[in-house]
Amino acid sequence: MRFFLVLTKIVAALALTGQAQAKVKAFRGEIVHFVADPRTAGDLAMQHFADGLLLVDDGKVVGAGHYQDLAKDLTKATTVVDYRGRLLMPGFIDTHVHFPQTEMIAAYGEQLLQWLNNYTFPTERKYKDYAYARGQAKFFFDELLRNGTTTALIFATVHKESTDALFDEAAARAMRVIAGKVMMDRNAPDYLIDTAKSSYDDSKALIEKWHGKGRLLYAVTPRFAPTSTPDQLAAAGRLLKEYPTVYMQTHLSENQAEVAWVKELFPERKGYLDVYDHYGLTGSRSVFAHSIYLEDTEIKRMAATQSVASFCPTSNLFLGSGLFKLYPMLDANVRVGIGTDVGAGTSFSILQTLNEAYKIVQLQKQKLSAIQGFYLATLGGAKALSIDDKIGNFVPGKEADFVVIDPTATALGKMRHENSKTMAEKLFVLMTLADDRYVQATYVNGTLAYDAAKK
Repeated sequence: MRFFLVLTKIVAALALTGQAQAKVKAFRGEIVHFVADPRTAGDLAMQHFADGLLLVDDGKVVGAGHYQDLAKDLTKATTVVDYRGRLLMPGFIDTHVHFPQTEMIAAYGEQLLQWLNNYTFPTERKYKDYAYARGQAKFFFDELLRNGTTTALIFATVHKESTDALFDEAAARAMRVIAGKVMMDRNAPDYLIDTAKSSYDDSKALIEKWHGKGRLLYAVTPRFAPTSTPDQLAAAGRLLKEYPTVYMQTHLSENQAEVAWVKELFPERKGYLDVYDHYGLTGSRSVFAHSIYLEDTEIKRMAATQSVASFCPTSNLFLGSGLFKLYPMLDANVRVGIGTDVGAGTSFSILQTLNEAYKIVQLQKQKLSAIQGFYLATLGGAKALSIDDKIGNFVPGKEADFVVIDPTATALGKMRHENSKTMAEKLFVLMTLADDRYVQATYVNGTLAYDAAKK
């Protein structure tokens, strides 16, 4: 009720002058967004407006509600974009993706460690060249937006130039992005090796340059424990202490051979997570991709340190890594986001990623509802990245990142959509059948950033 009282006051205020109304953009269509976690709030978690109106002013959400309730307060000066028959949702949030791996996506026939050596490292070598990296960043962001993703937590390469290129391109598009330069001083080709000192110095310079600039945020990025010496992990920990609002992203317990390797490299530690914990790398802004083979004690430690797990289903299946334990994580109060993990992941589409997430949960004799899935891809992802005060739903004051989905984009999708009776069923059809073809438009900060009609 309070939400609608606030919205009514804002709309009424905007109606006072034609000048104010001329700035407001209105988008009409079917609206779905989340105001809470369905696991705790049940039916109250999702708000659905079959004929809805989304109001945006200066890149921020003014409000969302039923068209009949809000349209009467608009004037002729208000621009109304008609998306009736389409679904408006908050932009998707990708909590783990590698921008330089775009060009070697779908590389055949290996598991994690062999895949890194045979495909990933040779590709990342090219990204020392800023011009090359900037060109690839353009393609990378085009793909994100074409798939309805408006926010991402991103790995660059070990090269400072690749990170500058990535941030320059993100800034040009006004996207909310968290990213960082990879730190890697051992167990990799010589052409990708930095040092504990150079990685600290480069990361520090990048933090000073980019963190908090516009919608950009920085993540300290040790690739994973096997490619960092204790000195480098300690340097990463120092950065987190010196800059307490920056993020940390890395990989954790993705592959059984990897877990065994970590035990060999760090025999003094109690386990894989304890390596990161020992060097001060756990915490509320620390995101650990994969986290498949965690012991119960490690899951409890993840929760105790408020650390985050990124669930990367297409990657885990493609590399034969294993099955993420979604509900043990959620039951332990570990925050979880959805990650595509391109290029081990095989699609930029969060829709397709949710499809594979459903199957991974099914294989463990459990169920992932579409309501929970889309929550994880929007508000849940924002909470996982500690930016739910800025994005994730259509609460007034949030940044206006959203996606327009055509549920009838394919003949099969149209038939199945028309045969669906409830919103939950319609969302499940999207979660299992939809892909980039269903994304009609993507808006960043209230501005059209992708239009399928102009592709």
